[in-house]
Amino acid sequence: MKLTRRLALTVPVIAGAVAAAMWWRAASRAEGVALDERLAAPLAAPKGPMAVFHIGHSLVNRDMPAMLAQLAGEGHRYELQLGWGTTLKAHWGDDTINGFDIENANPRFRAAHEAVGSGEYDAIVLTEMVEIRDALRYFDSPVYLARWAEKALAARPDVRIYLYETWHQLDDSEGWLERLDADLQRYWLDGIAKPALAKLPASAQLRIIPAGQVLAAFVREVEARGGVGNVTQRTDLFARNPDGSQDQIHLNDLGNYLVALVHYAVLHHRSPVGLPYAMRRGDGTVADAPAQETARMMQETVLAVIRRLPITGVSI
Repeated sequence: MKLTRRLALTVPVIAGAVAAAMWWRAASRAEGVALDERLAAPLAAPKGPMAVFHIGHSLVNRDMPAMLAQLAGEGHRYELQLGWGTTLKAHWGDDTINGFDIENANPRFRAAHEAVGSGEYDAIVLTEMVEIRDALRYFDSPVYLARWAEKALAARPDVRIYLYETWHQLDDSEGWLERLDADLQRYWLDGIAKPALAKLPASAQLRIIPAGQVLAAFVREVEARGGVGNVTQRTDLFARNPDGSQDQIHLNDLGNYLVALVHYAVLHHRSPVGLPYAMRRGDGTVADAPAQETARMMQETVLAVIRRLPITGVSI
């Protein structure tokens, strides 16, 4: 009798726990679908020139935003705050920004809190440090993306927040292309963007600048063809160290041009095909230019990738 009584009491408890677990899973799936839909909702194209503020590190650098300004043309305004391998947490002020004085010793620097809180910018472009796995594990990436977004929205409710998807070391043990294929979903979307978006009001406009995806698509095409113009392999997009050895993560002028095209297309909702490709660096010196056929394929690749990724908010 005691055993029967005990079972009679236990079964409803177990059934209740199972039902609660099933409800929680269903609610989580529903929330995930809703967040996916928010990230994929198209945005209206901007009506004119844009003011853009960049927060990041050496994968933003001073040259890429300068190239973006040249592509965007008259009326484009930009400022930035950079560091070395800097996290969103450090930019917020809750950690040290390594290289701050060196990276921001230029006329485009503006203190990030002042800039984001000013309401003067149409778009705020943020990125997280890499290794992205470490950023998620140790530096609360979605928390600080949400904080920056909340600050920007408080100053200007219609501001557009962009998370700039970057990349990792060329010599990554998992494979450079393989990680680019996997990391967008597992880290940039599921790890950072969606948890941050869940903390923001329904009107918040958070989208992705998929530079890593464009790099992967362009490299695959180049290497499948055996080269296009003055790019024959992935390393032709990356810098060299002072001793001549291969830099495993930082872009050269050609790579920066490609990433600037991605920013242009996403921010301005315009095709990059036909844009100029003779650029100047952030310091005004002449950048190494892609060959004409290389530039054309870069532009076409950007357009193709953006058209298949609604997380950019772009319909072109």
